[in-house]
Amino acid sequence: MFIQTESTPNPATLKFLPGQTVLELGTADFPNAEAASKSPLARRIFATGGVTGVFFGTDFVTVTKAEGVEWDHVKPAILGAIMEHYQSGAAVIEGEGAAGGHREHTGEDGDIVRQIKELLDTRVRPAVAQDGGDITFHGFDRGVVYLHMQGACAGCPSSTLTLKMGIENLLRHYIPEVLEVRPVAA
Repeated sequence: MFIQTESTPNPATLKFLPGQTVLELGTADFPNAEAASKSPLARRIFATGGVTGVFFGTDFVTVTKAEGVEWDHVKPAILGAIMEHYQSGAAVIEGEGAAGGHREHTGEDGDIVRQIKELLDTRVRPAVAQDGGDITFHGFDRGVVYLHMQGACAGCPSSTLTLKMGIENLLRHYIPEVLEVRPVAA
């Protein structure tokens, strides 16, 4: 098994490409070791030490390292953990775990929210997946779109610029009711 790695715009996050499917559908975010209880793969990665976050996409795993930890010290152990996991034949997530979808929205703004989600799914999410992350809809209130950033996007120094200059401009261009875009924590 050959696992490729790619850097991301977030220097604390590295993208691992195992060359096989990680999740059939959606994404899974493990912002800490406690959140990884249902994922044998995420548990193995956290167990290597120096890891503060793990995120799964359809064909990649992004890992966020702790501040003060060098990639040269943790990358070999993470590669080993991923390889070990795939050789074990264990599931990536036990039971129903992968979601990675947008939060549901009820109310009179249903048509606007549908348009927002469609633009996110067709224009934004494929681009941020290339960088090892995901951005999902969290809410819409009085012209403000709230988005949840995951994987490499969470804590990325360029994420504010991506939100304001990229996503906000895109949504405002196509949906006049959108006035602003703001990030939210999980």
